[in-house]
Amino acid sequence: MESITLNVENVTGFIPESEIEKWQSATSGHLQHLIRRDGQGNDFLGWLNLPSSITDQHMEKIEASALKLRQSSDVVVVIGIGGSYLGARAVNDALSHSFSAMGSGQKNPRMIFAGHNIGEDYMHELLEMLEEKEYSLIVISKSGTTTEPAIAFRILRENLESRLGKEKARSRIIAITDQKKGALRQLADEEGYDSFVIPDDIGGRYSVLTPVGLVPLAACGFDIRSLVKGAAEMESRCLTDAAFSQNPATLYAAARNLLYRQGKKVEILVNYNPKLHYLAEWWKQLYGESEGKELKGIFPAAVDNSTDLHSLGQYIQEGERMLFETVLSVREPDHRLTIPGGEANLDNLNYLAGKRIDEVNKMAELGTTLAHVDGGVPNMKIELPKINAFFLGQLMYFFELACGVSGYLLGVNPFNQPGVEAYKKNMFALLEKPGFEEETRKIKNRG
Repeated sequence: MESITLNVENVTGFIPESEIEKWQSATSGHLQHLIRRDGQGNDFLGWLNLPSSITDQHMEKIEASALKLRQSSDVVVVIGIGGSYLGARAVNDALSHSFSAMGSGQKNPRMIFAGHNIGEDYMHELLEMLEEKEYSLIVISKSGTTTEPAIAFRILRENLESRLGKEKARSRIIAITDQKKGALRQLADEEGYDSFVIPDDIGGRYSVLTPVGLVPLAACGFDIRSLVKGAAEMESRCLTDAAFSQNPATLYAAARNLLYRQGKKVEILVNYNPKLHYLAEWWKQLYGESEGKELKGIFPAAVDNSTDLHSLGQYIQEGERMLFETVLSVREPDHRLTIPGGEANLDNLNYLAGKRIDEVNKMAELGTTLAHVDGGVPNMKIELPKINAFFLGQLMYFFELACGVSGYLLGVNPFNQPGVEAYKKNMFALLEKPGFEEETRKIKNRG
């Protein structure tokens, strides 16, 4: 069976292979902490064996509910922020036609997003666009009171009900929330919305294979069974007694932590296929929120090449040597397109005539890797045979598992996010939210 692969050859010039192998015991030990569920944050490990535990009955329920939205809608608005939308968006953008926003290649509803910002113009323009569309809502929030999605849902629900009437609008809303408590659970029960549960033991950034990711993807016609199958294959591959060098999750965790200890404080996730832009955004949240605590952590950044070779490429090549790169490489694109010859050859490109565009892209990738390694930037390479649901499932589970091991190697709890609350307290105080009167007084006195 084909699989994604990890290549660390361009790290061993900076860290001897023998040094990486010395970490075999530590990484294997931390992997066992995850498997035994006896490490930090062990109450948030529901994702660990999730792919292999998803039942046909669960998938059928998701598909049946999603089908109702797919049959009634031109657009599915996914309302959520952070892990409540990034996983679905990563898969959606990777598998969609590049110009689906213009209607190209669209047989199923388009997935669009709300509640991931507080932009007034964005919301106004979203409502303008929806005036011409049949649309449905998937609202994702464990509590139902997270500010950004709660505002968006209030506005969009009112709009949908005023257009369709309350009864018909109910059939166009799916709520994904806590099983028993919270404002959204109460509303879903009162209104009779189709609803799905966010498991208590899975944090948002690890939730793409829960209904948080699967329901929106199914509603827009994507093959969620292949996504789960790919993740289950990677789960089986990595949660075994495979040799250290054959376990991509532990090898990646070890290499990136060794580089960190050498002063490489920034990891850049590089892609050469624009469809993977939001996969990198999902990865940035996964690693940034998991590792950035206790004044520690590798800063996750991303570039879209070759585009960013004409902007950030100069810094990566010759700037401060505090970074390393992990390159996402796609072996085979979906389409074939060759470069034509030109009789006048005014652009001097006839040497490329007859070559596939992807061959040029691959040489840009290889040439850049060689230049960056020569310039002091360690590189790892993750190769996907193709961009499809199966290999995306593999990749996302690989990153999740490696993140858990990597956080333990770093000495932090990779499953909490205490720093996320700091801005909220200030925002609530400034908005004079009830219950924050003392904080409001203190923050106003600072002015």
